[in-house]
Amino acid sequence: MPLWTVHLKGAPKGQDQPAAVAVRHEIYTFGGSIFAAYHSYQIPVNVFNTVTLHWTALPPVSDRKGKRPRCVPSWRAGHTAVLIEDTVYVCGGFTAGGNICKSKPYAFDVDTHRWSQPRVSGTVPKARSYGAACALGRVMYLHGGYTLDGYFAPGVRSEVYFDIYDDSVYAYASDLHKLDTRTMVWSVIVPAGGQPPPPSAYHSTNIIGTKMFVFGGEGAVDEDEDESFHNHVRVFDTENLRWLNHSSTRLRPQAQRLYHSAFTWNRELYVFGSKRRKNPRHLWKFNMETFSWKKVHCKGKGPSDNWMCCCMVGDRLVLFGGYQGFDPVHDDLYILDLSPSLKMLCKLAVIKRGLEESGLPHNIRWELEAMTGKEHTRPTEKMEGTEKKEASEKNEATEKNEAAKKNGYDGPE
Repeated sequence: MPLWTVHLKGAPKGQDQPAAVAVRHEIYTFGGSIFAAYHSYQIPVNVFNTVTLHWTALPPVSDRKGKRPRCVPSWRAGHTAVLIEDTVYVCGGFTAGGNICKSKPYAFDVDTHRWSQPRVSGTVPKARSYGAACALGRVMYLHGGYTLDGYFAPGVRSEVYFDIYDDSVYAYASDLHKLDTRTMVWSVIVPAGGQPPPPSAYHSTNIIGTKMFVFGGEGAVDEDEDESFHNHVRVFDTENLRWLNHSSTRLRPQAQRLYHSAFTWNRELYVFGSKRRKNPRHLWKFNMETFSWKKVHCKGKGPSDNWMCCCMVGDRLVLFGGYQGFDPVHDDLYILDLSPSLKMLCKLAVIKRGLEESGLPHNIRWELEAMTGKEHTRPTEKMEGTEKKEASEKNEATEKNEAAKKNGYDGPE
C-alpha cells in the first residue's frame, strides 16, 4: 500500500505553477508563480536532491551588461517542460505582465546547466499557456492550452472566452503538435480518426508505451460551471495517429480536474489533487487495459494543498509547492512511496516511536534526520583516505561534545 513517508518545509517560493522534470535522482523546477517575479527577471531554476532531501537554487545567468541573455527564458508560469535525453525543453507560458509566451522552445542542458534557444522550423504552434506536453523518444508532443485568439487550422476545435475583467478574448484549443528534436521541426498532427478531447487548458498528458493519455482540464466558462471542467480520459495512438474510442467509465475521480498532478507508474495513470475542492486530495489510478478507474488508499498524512507540482523518481512520487485559492504559496514537500521497502518501514517506525538512534549506522541516522527536516550533513562518497577519516573523526567528536553538553559539561574554561 502506498505510504506518505516524508513531509518537509523549505521548498522555493513561487512553486505553485512551475514546470518540473526528474533527472536521475534529482528534480529540476523551472519558473513558477508570477507573484514572486519581482525576485528575478529571468526564469529561476531550482534543484531538489531526493537523496539528501535538499533544495539548491542555480545562480542566474547574465551577459556582460548584467542583463538576461536572449537564450535564457524570462520568468513565467503556465509553461511546459519535458526531458529528452540530457536536455529540458521549456515552452510557452505567460509572464508577470500577462503576456503569453511563444511556443519556440528554450533548451536547458542538465549536465552543463547552460541555456540555448535552438532554431526551429515547420509549423510552429501559436503562443499559448497552460498547454500540456510530454515526450516519447526524441519527440515532444504539445496539446491544447489557451491563446489570445481563436484562429486555428481548419478542422481544429476551439472555444472562445471573453474575460470581462481585462476585456481580452481567450481561446481554448484542442490542436496537437509535435516537435522532432533531432531536426527541430514542428508539425501539426491531423488525426486520422477518433474523438479528440474537448478544447482544454490546465490538463495533463502522459505517455504509456506508444499511447498518449490526455486527462482533465478546463474549457470555456459555461453557465453551468461544472460543464466547463473535465474528468475524462482521451487516448491518442502515436503510431496510427488516431484518437482511440472507448466506452465511458462509470467510476471516475470525484470532481472535474484541473491544476491536478498526473504521473505514470507500472503502466498505469495516476491522478492526485485539483483546483476544485470536491474531494481533490484522493489518489486515483487508471488502468489502460480495462479502461477503468480505481481509488488508491494511502497510509500516512498527505498534503492538504492543491495545485501541486509532481515528479516520479523511481517508486516515489515527490509533490511540492501549491496553494489553496488566494492563500500564500506554500513551501511544503511530500513524498509518497508507492512501494515502500522494509528499510523505509523500519525508519518510519523509529521516527514514530521515538526510538534511540545512537546505535544506528551513521548513514541511517543521517537519513532519519533528513526525513524529519533536521540540519544534517552526509559524508560524500567522493572522499577518500584521509579526508573520509577526518570527516568521520569530526562527526564523532561533534556527537561526543553534544552528549557532554547534555550531561552538563560546557567544555574547558
